[in-house]
Amino acid sequence: MMTDLESRVSRKLMLRIIPFVMLLYFVSFLDRVNVGFAALTMNKAIGLSPTAFGFGGGLFFIGYFLFEVPSNLILHKVGARRWIARVMVSWGIVSLASAFVVGPNSFYALRFLLGVAEAGFFPGIILYLSLWFPTRQRAVAAAWFMAAAPISTAIGSPISGAIMKLPSIAGFADWQMLYILEALPAVVLGFFVLKYLTDTPSKAQWLAPEERDWLIAKLKTEADARRSHAGHTAGAMRALRDPRVLALALIYFGTSAGLYTLGLWAPLIIKQYGFGSFETGLLAGIPSIAAVVAMILWARHSDRTEERTWHVVIPCALACLGFVFAGNASTALMIVLALVIVNVGISAAKAPLWAMPSMFLSGAGAAAGIAMINSIGNLGGFVGPFAIGWLKNVTGGYSAGLYVVGATLALSAVVTLMLSRQSKQTPVAASERHGH
Repeated sequence: MMTDLESRVSRKLMLRIIPFVMLLYFVSFLDRVNVGFAALTMNKAIGLSPTAFGFGGGLFFIGYFLFEVPSNLILHKVGARRWIARVMVSWGIVSLASAFVVGPNSFYALRFLLGVAEAGFFPGIILYLSLWFPTRQRAVAAAWFMAAAPISTAIGSPISGAIMKLPSIAGFADWQMLYILEALPAVVLGFFVLKYLTDTPSKAQWLAPEERDWLIAKLKTEADARRSHAGHTAGAMRALRDPRVLALALIYFGTSAGLYTLGLWAPLIIKQYGFGSFETGLLAGIPSIAAVVAMILWARHSDRTEERTWHVVIPCALACLGFVFAGNASTALMIVLALVIVNVGISAAKAPLWAMPSMFLSGAGAAAGIAMINSIGNLGGFVGPFAIGWLKNVTGGYSAGLYVVGATLALSAVVTLMLSRQSKQTPVAASERHGH
């Protein structure tokens, strides 16, 4: 049972931090995947084939991969407030510049630069949450933060679809207006981050002194307990070589392949059934509403039971089955139902997965390890969309690509089970199973 002081601190943390970081991720995800809606008219306008679109869409993750670890180590040094502000302003500028692509090469260049600009945002916030939330609230905090991605799809898809219906303004095409209008919030919010974010609990003037002291002591006790276990990693270089980090990166690879396949290709897959841009946006948003509910409830169950392995395995297996179902869908209703299953599975797996690294990483090790998991894992965001585009060119349909992405999620489930089995044979087994 929580004490009155503990529940008061928990409530303040949730209200002060979570809505704001959700808003930041909402804008981040919108700018990352609005290319799927721009594609409805942009591809023809600048001469992009399905293969070129899938390749360019995925290039984002190559830039992201190369700069993720350095970016998170800088954040660890200078603090989240200044570095997250820098990340947001720079990605907003690059996203706005995407309105001026003229062909495949400029499209490739700006997708790569968008990845470079945004590198460090997601793992930076995951690291930031681990500095504020005790273990028992960590999966739920991460789930609320990551719920911004499906919420962004649910709300952002109809908005993007509506923008695509606007008449030409100042000579800009619909897809150009989409990039411009959805990039501006990132720049504005970047400057607001400097005022609003607090780097560490010791600087939190919005907590009462007794609340601040309790939180600092609680986090320190948990950190000391983790460090006392064999197998704990605090150094950056050791974290990058830790096989558990590489295993978690491989697990995240499958969930990323699934998530960004949905973000980039779902509008085009739905539109082939004869829907207009706005109707496509509404249908693309439906699966995300179910995903948000599943994500929060599943994370609460994971925190309450202090179990992570099966809370990752079951949703990954579900998402795999959803992709197989999507590959066999023959009606609009079937494809939307398949996308609901996929969204629920991918979203539910993420929070328990991101609660795992802080079980054995801290300090610079946590900064480097979390960034490494995210950067390697996000290469799935390149492989998934590219596989769909390439195989569509080869086969003329989406089914083969959807099966390939489903297979990456099956691999995620298998690796999670292998990691759990390996952990039970090491001295840190108890700590990893119970989150101490």
